[in-house]
Amino acid sequence: MSGVTMMKCACETCLCVVSVADAIKKGDKYYCSQGCAEGHKTIKGCGHSGCGC
Repeated sequence: MSGVTMMKCACETCLCVVSVADAIKKGDKYYCSQGCAEGHKTIKGCGHSGCGC
């Protein structure tokens, strides 16, 4: 049995799919960037092209 290796960023408005191994883990959720992980309190967007979060 294999585990999940890729998943959508936990930020609701983010379109990114992130590798679980490379993601920023906060609680039980996985994020593609520090901005998404902090809820965009001080960092706007995730910095990935094509994503509008």
